[in-house]
Amino acid sequence: MDIIEMARSSGMAVILDGRIGREEYQSVCGSLSALQRFAEAVSHGVATQSPNQKRGRKTSRRVPMPAVRQPL
Repeated sequence: MDIIEMARSSGMAVILDGRIGREEYQSVCGSLSALQRFAEAVSHGVATQSPNQKRGRKTSRRVPMPAVRQPL
């Protein structure tokens, strides 16, 4: 399941905020209706996964996102 592509196809904008080493940090923004479409797409994707896909899923370590400076 490619969540970045799911976000784009739901009408959300995906932008690259930064890179630290080889790790890319991305932000997703959009309307509430786009967020709803994204949530439905993720829910549908999880529901249609085979049991082997769910069992073989690797858990990733969550890395805190660096603070993003707001324009003055």
